[in-house]
Amino acid sequence: MDFERIQAKKIKYEHNKSKISSVTLSSYEKDFELKFTHNSTAIEGNTLTLMETKVVLEDGVSIGGKELREIYEIVNHKKAYDYVKKCISENKPLTENIVKDLHATLTENIIVGDIYRNQEVRISGAGFTPPAGNEMYMQIKGFYEELKNKSDLNPAERAAWTHAEFVRIHPFIDGNGRTSRLLMNYQLLSAGFLPVSIAKENRLNYYNALEEYAVNGSLQPFADLVAELEEQQLDEYLRLI
Repeated sequence: MDFERIQAKKIKYEHNKSKISSVTLSSYEKDFELKFTHNSTAIEGNTLTLMETKVVLEDGVSIGGKELREIYEIVNHKKAYDYVKKCISENKPLTENIVKDLHATLTENIIVGDIYRNQEVRISGAGFTPPAGNEMYMQIKGFYEELKNKSDLNPAERAAWTHAEFVRIHPFIDGNGRTSRLLMNYQLLSAGFLPVSIAKENRLNYYNALEEYAVNGSLQPFADLVAELEEQQLDEYLRLI
């Protein structure tokens, strides 16, 4: 990861952003939000296509033959990302209350959200088992404390750690992946960077990078993935200038 290069691109984008028309910028942001919602829910098994996701979000039309849960996942994710943007606009640091609010929004009309699990869980295919009982509660509390003490990491690494550590702990019964991807973008946006979306087609590399962190404690593969996605986003926007 050459983060200095990424930082230089960020500065160039910030200095020249005003050259991009507001209409163009708005359309790119809207396109990102659509793809982010589609990818983040599809990674978890949602079967709506990108175009079906667009119809649900932009036209308010339900899709025949799809489970109501899948429709709610799409609508809720858009609401949750809007909440992230609102918090960022108000310069709010990431806190436990915000995490719980995000989870409650993501799971509205699906399950009761913002309540930590008291059951043991297994992640299908994973080489690690999330902590259970008091250990889980201790680790999630430790997670929020560590959020305040990650000044040694650059923004891409901090965003990667926030996602990887949260999903390793797996504090909720459901919705941990969607929540953690929102937290990743919360950290990027907080640092003035662009949000990123992990394509559903890249889920194997994504899962392998998270597994490397959870099993071996190595953050680098996932941090490199986040940095690569961030640079791609910056390059796309710099192309408009």
